Order: sequence, then structure tokens, then C-alpha cells
Amino acid sequence: MHMLWIALLLGLVEGLTEFLPISSTGHLIVTSALVGFEGKRAEVFEVFIQLGAILAVVWEFRAKLTSVVTGLPVRAQSRRFVLILLLAFLPSAIVGLLVHDYISEHLFSTTTVAFALIGGALLIFLVEALPLKHGTHDVDGVIWKQALWIGLAQCAALWPGFSRSAATILGGLCVGLDRRSATEFSFFLAIPTMFAATFYDLYKNYQHLEAGDGLWLSIAFVVSFVVGWASVRWLLRFVSTHSFQVFAWYRLALGGAILAWVYL
Repeated sequence: MHMLWIALLLGLVEGLTEFLPISSTGHLIVTSALVGFEGKRAEVFEVFIQLGAILAVVWEFRAKLTSVVTGLPVRAQSRRFVLILLLAFLPSAIVGLLVHDYISEHLFSTTTVAFALIGGALLIFLVEALPLKHGTHDVDGVIWKQALWIGLAQCAALWPGFSRSAATILGGLCVGLDRRSATEFSFFLAIPTMFAATFYDLYKNYQHLEAGDGLWLSIAFVVSFVVGWASVRWLLRFVSTHSFQVFAWYRLALGGAILAWVYL
């Protein structure tokens, strides 16, 4: 029964936070610490249940993705879209392979998450204050230079607690994407990024799972999918008329609360 509640809780936290610029990994690390579920086994759980959330993106954008896949043999636009996504994916893939073990050993802690939350909050305030011009209003209009810069920005998300969504959305805003197209491109970029990170981490650490964990992982997976889908749909509506500063204030408050919990 104890693992059932942990699976439900982690699935809920993952689904709620994966696509908001507040860091799902950071929230999962802190949640696991609060319920006493830590160590390599907990890390595998935190990584695996991201698959549920990413499949929510696949489901939400199934029409677009189906069009791209079926159009690969015959449409240059479909091939271009895939190449742009791969270009944006490469920087974090390369850097992630190089520093994966270091991150796993040294950065999966509540303290590092707190500093990442605060640092990301300050960056959101900075980007929102800049007089940015948004000339790209559709993900199909993203050019290779924009994709490369967004991919480089995504490398910041290798620091647990910074947020992959925050890094890529802010990166998109800085290179000329409007709020909705930056958010949508972040969602599409999450597909190869999170699939690769999840399967690589499972390959490296699956031996830390225990007998019966398949059931708990399945429960967390389903919860993260359902909640993640609702989160994606809400965020797309929200960004059309709101800035990201509300998320920055939340990050500051949470980061400060975590540091107070750790040091006081």
C-alpha cells in the first residue's frame, strides 16, 4: 500500500509539472525526499514516469505528428521539420552523455534543486523584461539557427531543478519565437529528448528496481499521462495571454522554502 501511494503521488507530480517551466525533476526529487523514497531506485522511478507525460504530448499533437511521419517520403516540409528537431536535440544529447554520471552522482539533491529553481526564476524575470521581437509565429517557421540556439539553451536543463520547459521556452523567446510557438516547439523537442534520456537512464540503472516495481511504475505512468495531457492543454491556452512571471514567483517561493527546510 505504501508504494501504491508513492506511485500515485509521483505520477501526479510528474504530470502536473513536466511541461510547466517549474521543473518536474526538481519536484520529483523534493517529493521523494519528503516521503522518504530516495536512492537509485527512486531515480529510476523519477525517470521512467516521464514517459507517461511525453506520450501525452504525442497524443495531443497526434495529427501534426502523423502528418509529419506520413509526409517524410513525399514532403520536403516534413523532412525539414524532423531535421530542425534533431538539430535542437543534439546539443543536450551530446552534453548529457558526457556529464550523465556526474549529474546522477552529485546534482540529484534538494539543495541543488533549490538553487536551480531560484536561478531559473531570475532568468525568467530577465527574459520577460527584455524588449524581444517575435517574428516566428508557427513551429514550421523555425529556422536552423533558432533551433540550434534553443538546443543549446536546453543544456541548462541538465541541472536538475532548472526545467527543460523553462530552458527551451525562454530560449525560443530569445531567438524570435512568440509565446505559443516557443511553447509548442518545446513540446515537440521534448519527444526525442525525453525518450532518449529515459531509455538511456533505464539501460544504466534498471538493476536497481525490485520485484513488483513493474506494477507501481505502470500506475505512475498512467497517472502522469492523464494529468500531463491536461497540463499541456492548459498551458497552451495560458501562454496565449499571460507572461511566465507567475512561474518565476512560484519558483522563488519553492526554492526559498526548500533552502529553509534544509538549513533551518
